[in-house]
Amino acid sequence: MSLASPRVWLGNGVILLALAVLAAWLGSLHAGPWWSAPAPHRWQWAGLSLAAYAIVCFGLWLRGRPRVAAARGDDSNLLIAWASQTGFARELAERSATALQQAGVGAHALPLDALDANQLSRVPRLLCIVSTTGEGDAPDHVQAAERTWLAGSDTDLAALRYAVVALGDRRYAQFCAFGRRLDARLQAQGATPLFARIEVDNAEPQSLQQWQQRLAELAPALATQADWSVPSYADWQLQQRVHINPGSAGAAVYRLRLIPCGGHLPQWSAGDIAEIRPQHSPQVVETWLQRHLLDGTQQVQGRSLHAWLSGATLPDDSPDITSLDAWVHTLAALPHRDYSLASLPDEGHAELLIRQHLHADGTPGLGSGWLCRAAPIGARIALRVRTNPGFHPPAAAQPMLLIGNGTGIAGLRAHLRARIAAGARRNWLLFGERNAAYDTLYGDELEHWQRDGWIERLDRVYSRDSSQPHRYVQHALAAAAADVRAWVAQGACVYVCGSLRGMAPEVDATLDSILGTDLKHALLSSGRYRRDVY
Repeated sequence: MSLASPRVWLGNGVILLALAVLAAWLGSLHAGPWWSAPAPHRWQWAGLSLAAYAIVCFGLWLRGRPRVAAARGDDSNLLIAWASQTGFARELAERSATALQQAGVGAHALPLDALDANQLSRVPRLLCIVSTTGEGDAPDHVQAAERTWLAGSDTDLAALRYAVVALGDRRYAQFCAFGRRLDARLQAQGATPLFARIEVDNAEPQSLQQWQQRLAELAPALATQADWSVPSYADWQLQQRVHINPGSAGAAVYRLRLIPCGGHLPQWSAGDIAEIRPQHSPQVVETWLQRHLLDGTQQVQGRSLHAWLSGATLPDDSPDITSLDAWVHTLAALPHRDYSLASLPDEGHAELLIRQHLHADGTPGLGSGWLCRAAPIGARIALRVRTNPGFHPPAAAQPMLLIGNGTGIAGLRAHLRARIAAGARRNWLLFGERNAAYDTLYGDELEHWQRDGWIERLDRVYSRDSSQPHRYVQHALAAAAADVRAWVAQGACVYVCGSLRGMAPEVDATLDSILGTDLKHALLSSGRYRRDVY
C-alpha cells in the first residue's frame, strides 16, 4: 500500500489523536505541582535515543521505498519472469536484470511460478524469458502454474505491457511451444505486447542480440553497453578420449576429460552442464571451400578463412571475394551443445560421456562429431560451465532415487559423488542400457560404491539381454512399486537423467501410476521430482 494513500494518513491521524487524548487525561490526574526537570545528562540521553530512533525509522522508510513504488505500479520498474529447465533461461533473465539495473532501470528477476494472476494485474511491465522442454511442455517448476492460473484465470490484464522471449530447439517438433502458449494466454487476458515475441533457436546469437536491442529500446542507456547477450566461452584442452563400449549393439560411447587451458578450474555442482561451442571437421570446411573455389589459407582480419568457417554455419551462397572482411562478420555461429558433467571439481577435470550420433546418411552429428571424432587429443575446445539449479543435489538427509539410461549415467554419477562427499548413504540407482557385456558404464565404480555402502540399492536393466527379468527402466520401476512408495513416504526425492524420447515419458507415466497424479505433481512442484532429459 502506498504511504500516500488516504487509509494510511487516516490511520496515522487516529493514532496521534488517541495519544493526545491519553496525554490530556493523564495530565488531569496530576493534582500536585508539575514535576521538576530531570538532570541535564538525562536530557542528553533522551535526545540521543530519540535521534537514534529517528535514524532507524528513516532507514526503514528508505528500504521500503522500492516495494512501495512497485506496489503502486511505478512504470520505471520491470519484472523479468523466467521459466527454466536447464538453467539457461534463468541465467539470461538474471543477466538482463543486471544490465537494466546498470542502465538505471529498476528490474528484478524471479521465477514465473512465483507470480499469480492477481499479482500480474498490478504489474505494469513484465518480460518473460521461458524455455520449452520435452514435447512442448513447460519447465517442471512452472507446470503447476500452467495447470492453474495460466490455464483458467480470467483476470483482466489490460494494464499490463509485456514481452516474451521463447527459448527452444528446432530439432524438436514443438519448437518454443510453451512460450507461444504463454504469449497467447497473456494476449487473451487483455495484455499488450511491448514488441513481437522473440524465438531463440538453441541460444542462437543473432536472436539474443535482437533481445538486447529490444531491451535498449526500454532503457536507452543499454545501447552504450558492450554486447552481454551472448555468453563467453573459455578454452579447454581435450586431454583424454576413450571408447568405453566397443562391441555394443548401440552407438559408440566416449568418455572425455578436459582441463582448462588457463589452469584455473571453475567450481560447479552436481547437475551442472558443460556447454560446448562445436566446430566443423577440417574435411567439411575444405569441401565447402573447394565447392566455392575459395582458398582457406587466405587471411581475413588476421585469421585464415578456414578458421572463420570452422565455427560458423556454412552458407549456401558464395561470398563476394572483394568484401570478405565484411562477409565473415555476417556468418552465424554454430549452435552450442549441452552435456551433463559427470565429474566434480575435486577430480581436477571436466568429464563428459558422449554417444556418437550419426545422421541417416552416415555423417556424424555436429557436437558428437566434433568431440568424438574430429577434435584431436590436445585440441582447444570452447566450453563454459553453466549452472543448472533445477537439477542441483537435495539435502544429504533425504533419500535419493536416481533413474536414468544411456549417457544419462553421467549426471547421475556426479550426484552419487556429491552424495558420498556429503556422507549420504540412502541412494538407490536404477539404470538401463543395452547389453551387460558391453554397456556397463561406470560399472566397476558403481559396484565398488555399493560394496562400501554408498549405494543402498543398485538395479541395472539391459534391454538386449534375454536373461533379464525386465526389459526397460520403467518396467523395473513398476516392479518395485511398493519400495518406491516407501522411499517417497520417507522423504525421498526422484532424479531422472537420460533420454527425452522413450525413457523419460515412460518413467513419468510409471511414477504417475505408482504414486498417483496428485502426489507426483506435488513432488514436481516441491522440487522432489527433478529431470534433466535430452
